[in-house]
Amino acid sequence: MELLSVIRRWRHRDDFSIREISRRSGLSRNTVRKYLRADSVEPQFTAPDRPSKLDPYADKLSAMLRVETGKSRKQKRTIKQLHDDLAVLGYRGSYNRVAAFARDWKAARQREQQTTGRGTFVPLAFVPGEAFQFDWSEDWAIIAGERTKLQVAHVKLSYSRAFTLRAYLFQTHEMLFDAHNHAFRVLGGVPRRGIYDNMRTAVDKVGRGKQRQVNIRFSAMVSHFLFEAEFCNPASGWEKGQIEKNVQDARHRLWQPMPNVPSLDALNDWLEKRCRELWAAAPHATQPGTIAEAWAEEVRHLMPTPRPFDGFVEHTKRVSPTCLVHLERNRYSVPASFANRPVSLRVYPDRIVIVAEGQTICEHRRVFARSHDRRSETIYDWRHYLAVVQRKPGALRNGAPFAELPASFRALQQHLLKTPGGDREMVEILALVLQHDEEVVLCAVDMALEAGVPTKTHILNLLHRLIDGKPMVPPTVQTPQALALITEPRANVERYDALHRTAEVRHAS
Repeated sequence: MELLSVIRRWRHRDDFSIREISRRSGLSRNTVRKYLRADSVEPQFTAPDRPSKLDPYADKLSAMLRVETGKSRKQKRTIKQLHDDLAVLGYRGSYNRVAAFARDWKAARQREQQTTGRGTFVPLAFVPGEAFQFDWSEDWAIIAGERTKLQVAHVKLSYSRAFTLRAYLFQTHEMLFDAHNHAFRVLGGVPRRGIYDNMRTAVDKVGRGKQRQVNIRFSAMVSHFLFEAEFCNPASGWEKGQIEKNVQDARHRLWQPMPNVPSLDALNDWLEKRCRELWAAAPHATQPGTIAEAWAEEVRHLMPTPRPFDGFVEHTKRVSPTCLVHLERNRYSVPASFANRPVSLRVYPDRIVIVAEGQTICEHRRVFARSHDRRSETIYDWRHYLAVVQRKPGALRNGAPFAELPASFRALQQHLLKTPGGDREMVEILALVLQHDEEVVLCAVDMALEAGVPTKTHILNLLHRLIDGKPMVPPTVQTPQALALITEPRANVERYDALHRTAEVRHAS
């Protein structure tokens, strides 16, 4: 390009001859004449038609690209994976040639769609309280010093564009139900329609057209909140374009820079507060004023929010001989009376509730196992094993459930296990929490340790006095330094002499 510009200046501005231009440039006179005769100021180069190693596989690659376009974004394979598939079929060319073919194929397909009208859309309009849109996204945050991958639930009102976000560790049913509970609480009501894609937590099977086989628990939630659920066509994200754009906007509004919080609950509190701030600051896309002003108008048209939906997922498990049930590579303890028996696990986003015989028998905080960490965790409650150690007191010394006893019980155990029969005595003291308040028992143990008398008898005495409300310290009596008698004794010998003057009395022998 630069050489052509120089040749044109030498010829048309400086009036150099073709011979002189050829001498200065080193080009042949025929080449100089060809450049000067060209109508364009840019050189035209024709690419030679060379055979490519990809030509025998072009039809196969086009079919593979056509299949990938029908998949969701998360399920699509990369060009690198397509190149590997072609290599298995015998392709020996480079990855760059496959990538160039894919770019040309996508550009041609986009031009074809624009020509046939498939690239044009109709803007949508909604009335207040008519609909909301829901979608998931994957984002990252630093929680307790660890970079954590999150599944974020987005809910957005279609009229006012008010939105809310809730972060979880997984995309499961219980997370979906909890996200709706919090979203309707924050938005101040329930719209009449909900627009979703064909997510697996809601749709079990996609039928022809708009036919869907909806999950039974999702149907129960929809019936509870009294709205209608509508599902988009497969791979048609523009049918809920508002929430798709909200996912993109949230990445630079909320997740850049990456939030650094101590816990997941703290992150969700910050997200809720930040969303409300954005309502007040962001202008509405189609109406005058901010999102907050449009939401204040729409909230009057929303259905009232009912009580939260009890969105648990239930599993039937059998309790092991060690009084444990397994869930997601983790184990949770169950009262010993239910060992080797079936129980029902109700899984919530933050807790596990264990039910048997129609009653709740225990509850644990839920533990999540990281995908990169294959280690399992066991959550014990030492109270569940008291019935076992009452029969086997020796198991108290090294029993794993009793490694996390309260500090007062551990201090008492160190004293009692040094004495004969201390195992059984310690078990009997621990068993007091089954009949009495644990805090009262701990208070009696602390008082016994402070008094230096860590025995079962003394602890029972203190416990009963605490329960009866009797004072622990006897009343103080004020006594003088020296005692004085009211009637002082006197030395009187006349009483002895009077015994001699009496008449002699005969006694029986």
